[in-house]
Amino acid sequence: MTVKIDFCYDILSPFAHVALARLGELPSDVELRPVPVLLGAILSHWGQKGPAEIEAKRLHTYRIATFLGERAGLSMTFPPRHPFNPLGALRILAGADADLGMTRRAFDFVFGDGRAPDNEAELAAFAEAVGAPLDLAGDDTAKARLRANTDQAIAAGVFGVPSFVVRENGPAEVFWGVDSFEMLKAWLGERGMFERAPYKGLEAVEVAVRRN
Repeated sequence: MTVKIDFCYDILSPFAHVALARLGELPSDVELRPVPVLLGAILSHWGQKGPAEIEAKRLHTYRIATFLGERAGLSMTFPPRHPFNPLGALRILAGADADLGMTRRAFDFVFGDGRAPDNEAELAAFAEAVGAPLDLAGDDTAKARLRANTDQAIAAGVFGVPSFVVRENGPAEVFWGVDSFEMLKAWLGERGMFERAPYKGLEAVEVAVRRN
């Protein structure tokens, strides 16, 4: 039986680029659907900052992403500006209903070639590189699709990217980041994993202190 998984990503994320390189490790019965989402809207919803927005975490984030990329066989090249505004590029991908090939070309543009598609010239180059019409960046249907993707991801419990979202029976299971990739593979091999010790009951752990 085919297992359908949404791969929620924003082209800002170097970790999503790494995750794409590891998809071959998933079982053959997995059907993966790439879903572009707007990370900024997700972070705002949950009241978070992105790792590159935290000054003390910024360089560490770039180093660990580069390290993990090397481990996955990637040569990581960061764009000269990061984080950059990904909105136009994400609308192009959403409007084109980008498949895995197009999604990979998008990440190769950003973290392979080290280019930020956040101005007119670079956005045009991005559209050409991925093979999608540039005018999707301003298309109302593409805008609505990106908003819908983002809203649906938030409703499923996505709080960061990349996230692998599995919808079977009951609430969606969300596996966030390259760090959870091994757990995703383990869960796919043992669906009842979270219903046994030591995972069972973790949702009942009390929150004793909350910071405003």
